[in-house]
Amino acid sequence: MTIDLASGEPIIRLAAKGDGVTASGRHVALAVPGDMVDQGGVVMPGAHHIAPACRHFAACGGCQLQHADDAVLADFVRDRVANAAKGQGLEPQELLPVHLSPPHTRRRAGLHGLRTAKGAVLGYREGGSHRVVDLAECPVLHPALSGLVAPLRRFVAAHGPKGMVGIDLTLADQGVEANLSNFPLEGLGPTEAALDFAREHGLARLAIDQGYGPETLWEPEPVTVTLAGVPVSLPPGAFLQATQDAEARMVADAAAWLGDARLLADLFAGLGTFAFALRQGRKVLAVEAERAAHLACKTAGAQAGGQVLALHRDLFRSPLQPGELNRFDAVLLDPPRAGARAQVAELAASTLSQVVYVSCNPSSWARDAATLIEAGFRLTKLRPVGQFRWSTHVELVSLFER
Repeated sequence: MTIDLASGEPIIRLAAKGDGVTASGRHVALAVPGDMVDQGGVVMPGAHHIAPACRHFAACGGCQLQHADDAVLADFVRDRVANAAKGQGLEPQELLPVHLSPPHTRRRAGLHGLRTAKGAVLGYREGGSHRVVDLAECPVLHPALSGLVAPLRRFVAAHGPKGMVGIDLTLADQGVEANLSNFPLEGLGPTEAALDFAREHGLARLAIDQGYGPETLWEPEPVTVTLAGVPVSLPPGAFLQATQDAEARMVADAAAWLGDARLLADLFAGLGTFAFALRQGRKVLAVEAERAAHLACKTAGAQAGGQVLALHRDLFRSPLQPGELNRFDAVLLDPPRAGARAQVAELAASTLSQVVYVSCNPSSWARDAATLIEAGFRLTKLRPVGQFRWSTHVELVSLFER
């Protein structure tokens, strides 16, 4: 096909950071496949180019792809994962359909607030900047979180310090927990105002970090998050999967793929998201380095019947060795973004025949996957997951067998 560059050049794919890319390799901001771009850089929208869902799009650094419809979003998530695999010479036997989280489902958020002469601004930072976008709406957040933006802005305006403050929100079983950092409460008045705020807005917990770590100021009852029917204590700032629907999809895949395994190790287990989901008919060792998460998992495991046993261990400095791994029928791991180079090397040297690898970084996953392939594993199943809707952040769940 001959392209008339005078009338425009088509966008054929999205780059890793969300730019549209033409066949000649030209990168164009805010363009999607099906658009045309002229020589002056003007984008002529195509069938997959839609109106952004949020008035802050393009300024706010939280979303990069609100101008793309679901078909383009799914292709982007799939291609990010598939291309990471291909970069290491990996070809999955089965590439499963992409899971996309719907709008208004994000159950945790990290916001920033700044007191100003006219009140306060509160929201996400602009892309590539420390400047805060003052949120009037956020279509990715669960309504329980987005409903607190305006009240929190008023609280920061009335009681916030001069500098930037951090505001982490998480939806728990009892409601929303709010962790405020760099937020000294000087005197009785601001402290009473914080308690009044928590009471008025029904917070599950309010924790304040005045420079010495989070201190719980308000918690009417112990805060928990239910994982596969098990209420687990939720430490301030603990990690959770961003959306419940994506968590359920990845848990269901892992449970189906590990159907015959009866003794499992869940590595980088956190609070036990996968361990508790996989415990039915099995014994699961949940290994975690972060002490608060480990203790929460340990307590919940004992109360849930003892099928989940918790081990406190830093798998970066002290990975499970082949002699330890060989006792298990299979292993699941869900490491941080850096991946699990040291632990994967020990998995490769073990006699294990099944490994489920959950990842929030296709690049580090592909590097680790190549190590498993060299040791005789096959990448039998791979599912791309887009739980950070409209962002370029991509996750996956995969199965390796030998």
